[in-house]
Amino acid sequence: MTTPLLSLTWTDHVTGRQGFLVVDRLVRGVASGGLRMRPGCTLDEVAGLARGMTMKEALHYDPAARYVPLGGAKGGIDCDPRAPEAYPLLVRYLRAVRPYVESFWTTGEDLGLSQDLVDRAAAEAGLVSSIQAVYPLLDDEAAARRRLADAFAVEVDGIGLDELAGGCGVAESVLAALDAASVPYAGTRVAVQGLGTMGGATARFLTRAGLTVVAVADIKGTVYHPAGLDVEALLAARDAHGTVDRSALRPADRELPGDAWLSLDVEVLVPAAVSYAIDTGNQERIRARWIVEAANMPVLPAAEALLAARGVTVLPDVVVNSGTNAWWWWTLFGDIGADADEAFTHIRRSMRGLVEQLLARAEADGTSPRAAAHALVADRLPVIAERFGRYR
Repeated sequence: MTTPLLSLTWTDHVTGRQGFLVVDRLVRGVASGGLRMRPGCTLDEVAGLARGMTMKEALHYDPAARYVPLGGAKGGIDCDPRAPEAYPLLVRYLRAVRPYVESFWTTGEDLGLSQDLVDRAAAEAGLVSSIQAVYPLLDDEAAARRRLADAFAVEVDGIGLDELAGGCGVAESVLAALDAASVPYAGTRVAVQGLGTMGGATARFLTRAGLTVVAVADIKGTVYHPAGLDVEALLAARDAHGTVDRSALRPADRELPGDAWLSLDVEVLVPAAVSYAIDTGNQERIRARWIVEAANMPVLPAAEALLAARGVTVLPDVVVNSGTNAWWWWTLFGDIGADADEAFTHIRRSMRGLVEQLLARAEADGTSPRAAAHALVADRLPVIAERFGRYR
């Protein structure tokens, strides 16, 4: 792994808690990557996520598109987002890194933080927008900002388009993998860890595609029904952190321990919550054929090697969950409008094409899907650098 362009650690003068910012690479002077808040967040974690963002941007590079690929970056704050001090801490962090956000780091929601919260804190910190660094690259800034604002106002069956975009991409990744293996959707069982923005939307799209979501896990435990859960009812019963109100469960729904989702008899596991959820110890319990990384870095590398030896395929986060980031930029740059059907069509086409390339490259090279993703990025980064120049 290359050395990042910028790596900094900030210590809050009020609480003593730390925040981090890593800029892995700039393209046309700008880098893209969300801001997460979780207890135990580290600089190394943020650096890995920033490198992942460089890969996501490169994987979605289309020379014919209006969307200009950006570099990769990430921010992180070591704090429980439910803690009383979390929001004031977020504001102070954004004030501290304000020059970077104004100049070259475009950011938004990530684990533990909603976009509404980031936007509110950014305004309080004196920022025009959390993505203002990209504005100079736009042909018509006013029209672009209006288009993105309109897209964020779109709702589909009670859930915002911005929350659904990433899950649509994750679900399409699952469907592309099933199609490649000639596995029918009907009868394919899924367990989802995390029913927040990404996990919730993924569960909705998979259910509507005909798969059976038999389990969802949140901070309280795992909710399970072997014949399938009522996903829409669970989505309606979530709080802001993706925790399901247990009073909404049906009598036949079972409550299992928090880590039970790992060992259920399913074909597909979707870790959509925290990083490092699957390690060398608990990977032994997994019975699924596919692990589809909706979260960032949920499978540790050593665990992935052991899973591969057992015939379990891991579809990597840098591909699977890249739809959210891409949707922002497709909308802002004008490749798509503020319309749900247009967005879902574009996301599905792009993600399916990317997963198909990934699986074909892995088969041709005799490697894992993650290694294939790295190979595709290695092919594309020099092309992007040649077109836009190097800022390393």
